[in-house]
Amino acid sequence: MSRRYQVLHDTHYRYAAPVSLAQQLAHLWPRDCAWQCCLTRTLQVSPEPCLRLDGSDVFGNPLTRMAFERPHAALHVRAELTVEVLARSAIDLQASPPWPEVRQALSYRRQAWQAEALDAARYRFASPYVGVGTAFEDFADVCFAPEQPLLLAVQALMQKIYDEFAFDAGATQVATPLLTVLEQRRGVCQDFAHLMLACLRSRGLAARYVSGYLLTQPPPGQARLIGADASHAWVSVYCPSNGWVDFDPTNNLLPALEHITLAWGRDFGDVSPLRGVILGGGDHDPDVQVTVSPL
Repeated sequence: MSRRYQVLHDTHYRYAAPVSLAQQLAHLWPRDCAWQCCLTRTLQVSPEPCLRLDGSDVFGNPLTRMAFERPHAALHVRAELTVEVLARSAIDLQASPPWPEVRQALSYRRQAWQAEALDAARYRFASPYVGVGTAFEDFADVCFAPEQPLLLAVQALMQKIYDEFAFDAGATQVATPLLTVLEQRRGVCQDFAHLMLACLRSRGLAARYVSGYLLTQPPPGQARLIGADASHAWVSVYCPSNGWVDFDPTNNLLPALEHITLAWGRDFGDVSPLRGVILGGGDHDPDVQVTVSPL
């Protein structure tokens, strides 16, 4: 089984004053991986950058670097993608190893590491948007009974976040501290992913932030709205017997054919769709529109 999608991601900046110099980093190409391949991709940028380099970041995500050395009053970036998403293999959550055993396997020891475990170990620690601490460990404590299979424990944590937190687009901003999110019990997909990461890393487990897109269904009888979708975020957990396994706490499910993977890293800051530095510009806010259409 597989599904194909067209994704349009438009970002438009209108500056209060001209920008004389700017450098931008764009994570707008989806990763090619075992469950997904990008069939076509175009990136339209206005004004035309003076320099553009397509490559990869330190996590292996496709990354576009752009430099603008002429004054401009606006910036428009449009990514147009055609992506095929493949069915993932079924996972027996019960058969995963106990979570303390996985934590021990990822702990420092005086012996050679296998490449996969060494790569996973860098996702065990605090990052700029994801702290670790007893508050997060205590919140998730009920999910991590002694000798509980790792993936069952992670599934229980996903369910707990889904049950106890309300989706509220106006409750938080990018920089809202996680402890505030934990206290208010409100937020968006980015907050729920960051919170789940904090709970897992506080127990010495390896988990990474995944950004991407989610096909949303319009109400019955209504047409799909252009630009009404949004970027999405979820969590991937390392399990030695299964590799990386994805969990979506916003929707309480394991991502499948309706999730399009864009990039992964330690937190949102590593995989922001578009970020950069500018000289000038004054006040400005981006206007972002995303459309995911099944083909």
